[in-house]
Amino acid sequence: MEAISKNFFLYLSNNKVLDRLAKRFGANFGADKIVGGETISQAIPLIQQLNHEGLHVTVDHLGEFVYSEEEAKERTQECIRSIQAIAHHGLQSEVSLKLTSLGLDISHELVMENMELILQEAGKHDITVTIDMEDSARCGPTLDIYKELKATYPNLGTVVQSYLYRSDQDLDDLSPYDPYLRLVKGAYKESGKVAFPEKRLVDDNLKHLIKKNLLNGHYTAIASHDDAIIDFTKQLVQDHNIPNDRFEFQMLYGMRNETQAKLAEEGYKVRVYMPYGEDWYGYFMRRLAERPANIAFAMKGIFSK
Repeated sequence: MEAISKNFFLYLSNNKVLDRLAKRFGANFGADKIVGGETISQAIPLIQQLNHEGLHVTVDHLGEFVYSEEEAKERTQECIRSIQAIAHHGLQSEVSLKLTSLGLDISHELVMENMELILQEAGKHDITVTIDMEDSARCGPTLDIYKELKATYPNLGTVVQSYLYRSDQDLDDLSPYDPYLRLVKGAYKESGKVAFPEKRLVDDNLKHLIKKNLLNGHYTAIASHDDAIIDFTKQLVQDHNIPNDRFEFQMLYGMRNETQAKLAEEGYKVRVYMPYGEDWYGYFMRRLAERPANIAFAMKGIFSK
């Protein structure tokens, strides 16, 4: 049943008709409960409120799979505007981005040029940028770009997905770069040739990756809503005397708000992943596919006032 649910929402995430309807009627269906608005200006008051509550943020301008240089350059400028807004308002926030939105599928030269512009601006303001992970076909190129840039730009992170078989080896390959990693389960539809087919195996591998990266001494963001993963991490850091400034918990904006607040009260660093922009539909469907319990969280958030 879980596999059917996941496949259903992944199918919906690629439905162009529903995507157009979502953009047109998003607010009517609770899009404002899961995204920070259509512009960074609309997101700023929400970030300020989260910061006031003791929570950190990472913002992400929604959109991917850009196929023109002009659009890739505009997405680059949007990232730069986000960085400038964060700095101007003194927000406790980072920036996340997808390489396909910056021209990964067009040319290596274009995506590198755009990343350099973003990272130069982020460096001026000491703001961390995280490269989001996309589907398995783009995993290798994404990590290669991360490694290429990390030597010059230390405030750079990326993502490793536990549902991929390759992720354990990826941690080994990334370790010499002292990586800042967000560890997640993964939310794209993948073949059994490259990804674990069962949730239990994905969960077990996520625990393994968390332990490995933390014991390797690298900063680790545990991006999960699962109590079992959260409890595992809390016990792990206690058993190995890992200080709280070496890791953080990350959760999605609009989901598990009480858990976010409780973790912050307990002294853990908590970061809220806040997307903004019009292209929220595919993002939302993948979140529902990623974890069936998210459906309940989302519906409660959407229909509660």
